Amino acid sequence: MTKAEFVASVAEKTGLTKVAAADAVDAFICTVTEVIKAGDKITFPGFGAFSVTERAARIGRNPQTGAELKIAASKSGKFSAGKDLKGL
Repeated sequence: MTKAEFVASVAEKTGLTKVAAADAVDAFICTVTEVIKAGDKITFPGFGAFSVTERAARIGRNPQTGAELKIAASKSGKFSAGKDLKGL
């Protein structure tokens, strides 16, 4: 499903116009992104949780040459499925 299809589905289910539904979807994405960037966790009971995860610095290998290279520590967004999504 594309974002446009998702927006159309939200508009149909809520009775909103596609423009209003697109604004709501964009606001949701923006808010979740801001919460995760701040290092917090946002939970939707039954659906799941968005959080930030940290990866430690490590040594990797160039697959073509086999040479070792340093991979810097990084942070990434993570989604953990809730009870209603598990076992689909």
